[in-house]
Amino acid sequence: MTSPHPVTRRQWLAAAAATAAGLAGPLQAGEAKVVTVAHGLVNPWGLAFLPDGRMLVTERPGRMRIVAADGKPGPPLPGLPAVVADGQGGLLDVVLDPQFARNRWVYWSYSEPGSGSDNGTAVARARLDGEPGAERLAELQVIFRQAPKVASSLHFGSRLAFGTDGRLFVTLGDRFSRKDDAQVLDNHLGKIVRIEADGRVPADNPLVGRPGARPEIWSWGHRNVQGAAIHPATGELWTTEHGPQGGDELNRTLPGRNYGWPVITHGRNYVIGTRIGEGSDRADVEPPVAHWVPTSIAPSGMAFLTSDRYPGWKGSLFIGALRAQTLIRVELANNAVAKQERLLQALNERIRDVRQGPDGWLYLLTDNADGRILRVVR
Repeated sequence: MTSPHPVTRRQWLAAAAATAAGLAGPLQAGEAKVVTVAHGLVNPWGLAFLPDGRMLVTERPGRMRIVAADGKPGPPLPGLPAVVADGQGGLLDVVLDPQFARNRWVYWSYSEPGSGSDNGTAVARARLDGEPGAERLAELQVIFRQAPKVASSLHFGSRLAFGTDGRLFVTLGDRFSRKDDAQVLDNHLGKIVRIEADGRVPADNPLVGRPGARPEIWSWGHRNVQGAAIHPATGELWTTEHGPQGGDELNRTLPGRNYGWPVITHGRNYVIGTRIGEGSDRADVEPPVAHWVPTSIAPSGMAFLTSDRYPGWKGSLFIGALRAQTLIRVELANNAVAKQERLLQALNERIRDVRQGPDGWLYLLTDNADGRILRVVR
């Protein structure tokens, strides 16, 4: 195994600064612009920064590429397992091990084939091996499989986030046709799970030892969670999930809590608009920090801003929206929403992922057949 060439990171940071400095004119408060870092990606889903500033990007049809400092996507990395690229399924999120510089582990989620037409969300890891420009994924290990597998092309989740303790959170969908199972603890449908980096169950998970419950479960009652980020001050997991017609949620996702779906929700049935479940509130159900009604925004990737790159925005949470085609900035105070604003609406782009880069800038993935990596500037 070899490390990427160290010059690449310096070149990449210099290019980022030059591009940002070359933008014409100051912006008014709250305004934002983007510059294109890379294009020609097919439905990119997840983004992770290598230590040298290059980017790992997943494409939903089943490819993972390294994007160079100059924005050129490399060839697909060999070593991926079989992926079901159907409907909402495919190659999904990607993250680096917190100790990547030492161990070279890369983790990703994907829709894994089962028997017949069954499939399910899985998580694999492999070491990124080889010389820069000729890397491959080696020593493949599948460390988690959602159970049961279901014959569906919908609601796979799935975001990955390492907690401050090195444990891995995996967000999962209810698979659409099995929504009632989100309230049943003997399966992984409509759940968020927490595992060790090698797939083992942490001894301090909230349901360890509970009869009839899957010990991997962190929280339940979720519909389709496609955003996850660790709060930089508290270390807590925050997530966004898709509601049905309206009812998309931002959640502070605490251990051993029920988030209601499909019994408690602000969403309505598609087309006919009738109520789902019992209502929107119940004493034993954790309420969302924010929800969006009556129209869904379809929230996806999210990131907390910890850098000083954007005056007045440090500490904000940024959420990408697919249906609403916007970047939402959320100011929080005491775990409640103090302010929301919608940015970049003129792009008319489905924003699939949001990440803060090692240079402190925010980066976005746009979800289409000619997907782009964008850098947000002000």
